[in-house]
Order: sequence, then C-alpha cells, then structure tokens
Amino acid sequence: MNAPIYLPLARSAVDRDYLSRNRENLFEELWVNPDTRVLVMRDHKVLLQGAADDPKPVLKLLATSETPKAQLLVYLGKSLEASPGEPVGTPIVLAVLSELVADLLEPDANAWHSLRHTGAGLDSRDSGIYSQALALANWHETHLHCPRCGTATVIERAGWVRRCLKDGHELFPRTDPAIIVSVIDNQDRLLLGSQGIWEENRWSILAGFVEPGESLAAAVIREMHEEAGVHVIDPVFLGSQAWPFPYSLMVGFTAKIDPEHAGRDLVPDGDEIEKLRWFTREELAAEAKDLLLPGYLSISRALIEHWYGGPIVSATELKLNK
Repeated sequence: MNAPIYLPLARSAVDRDYLSRNRENLFEELWVNPDTRVLVMRDHKVLLQGAADDPKPVLKLLATSETPKAQLLVYLGKSLEASPGEPVGTPIVLAVLSELVADLLEPDANAWHSLRHTGAGLDSRDSGIYSQALALANWHETHLHCPRCGTATVIERAGWVRRCLKDGHELFPRTDPAIIVSVIDNQDRLLLGSQGIWEENRWSILAGFVEPGESLAAAVIREMHEEAGVHVIDPVFLGSQAWPFPYSLMVGFTAKIDPEHAGRDLVPDGDEIEKLRWFTREELAAEAKDLLLPGYLSISRALIEHWYGGPIVSATELKLNK
C-alpha cells in the first residue's frame, strides 16, 4: 500500500483571522505592535534566513520598524506555530515592494529568492505564508482595474478586496481550480507527457483547468481525452494544494484506462502536449537520472512518487545540486 501523499503547499499554520480585515485602522494597529512581522516581496521573490541552498529554508520576516514603504500591504493573519523570536499568535503582513525600494533594502539580487524550486522544505507556517502571499500578490497585479468598466480599483479590507472607484463594485481574490491526474493503464504503467515548449526530456503527468459548469471528475475525463486521446474511468481524489503561479488550486486524482479502450495508441493534442509515453517503475528508475521530473514543490511530483511507491532522484535534483 502506498504511503500518504506529502503535499508541501497543502500545509499551513496560519490563522487567517478574517474578522480583523474589516478593522478600519488595522495596519496602524499592526505597525505599532512590536510583535508584528512582515514578509517583504519583490517581483515574486522573498528573503530567506541563512543560505539559499538550505534544504529547510526559513522565510526572513522583518519587524515593522525595518520595513520600508510598500506598494501593497495585505494582512495574512496570525501564526499558529512558533519560530525563534516569533511566538504563536504573531501577526503576519505581506509587503510588496517596488524595485527601487527593494534595492535600497537589499541590493544583492542573489539574496532575493523564488521558492518555486526550493520551497518544498518550508515548514507549515512558512509554507502557508508563502503560498497565500504569492497568490494574493499575483491577484492584485491582475486586478488593478475593474473588469466591468476599466476604472481603477482601490484596495480595501486589509488587502482582501479591491473596489471599483466608479460604481463601488467589489472584487475578491480568485482561485482557479485545475485537475492533475496520474493515469494508470492495465499493466500498471504511468502516463507522462511532455510539452513542446519544454526542454528536452522534461516529463510530467497531465493537468488542465476545470471549465465553467463542470465537475472535477468530469474535468478529469475530458482533459485526459483531449490531451492524450485516452478514456479514463473512476477518478479517485488523492489530495489538493495551492499553486500560486499565479493563483490556482491543484486537485490531484488518479484514474485508470477504460478496459474497453486499453491498448489504443496515445494521441498527443499537438497544442500543449507534444509527446506521450507509458512508464513502468523499472523504466522510471533506470532513466531517472536523465529525466527532468517536476520539482518537489509540485503536486505532480507527489503523484508520480505515490504511484512509484517512494522517492525518486531525477535529473531535476541532480541539476540543482551541481
């Protein structure tokens, strides 16, 4: 029996404290509170404590007295786990900085880190902070204007609402659901695909966005047929996690090939998917050092290893460790 799936961005130790968002003077209160800590972000990158290659990275949170003027402030909530100098209940704020201000705070460009490839080692508190903060920053970037009339929007409710200045229409942060599926055939082989824009020998399981009016299970069946020409049955939910690139929710399934369609040729859609291949466990083990599999932060990697039955060291990790 396979072990439970470990999903790095499904964990959180942050009380989102949503009722406090309505307090009119919340940020003034937070800024005079010596316990408040701030995650500063520039161009989707953050500061870390210690070395960048630390397998257990820790977010660097600043006191309000150390935090420069920000383009965007969002109240993320209160911590549910303690860190050194930051007890349970520590208020956490996201501050998005301009390039100029960020350079004044930390001029070394290498000190600012994107955690897409290295964030899997974050603890539950920092994992929750990072995924929440990045998704919100991305949402704000794309909702500066009202989708109804194009009028500029203003930020309200501690960064959780944008309001149209013309008609008062309120915009709330959105999450786009997407399914991602480990497809298994009647020989217990795993289906992996490769996109045309990817570098050579990069492979992943298949995924797609849920369309309006569609259930998750229906999206699994439709997307697998559209992308690979396969007919799957009995989708089984395995887990979900945030994917703040830009603001998605990845919902993981496994599904089997319909026996009536077993053995049929794979048909890549030619748009997103260029190559498709069935892998046995033995083939995956033998070729892992040459295969660029999804990083450990992704649910795709978790579903591959769930089918495989344990950890895999692929060319992705070997490349990062050089």
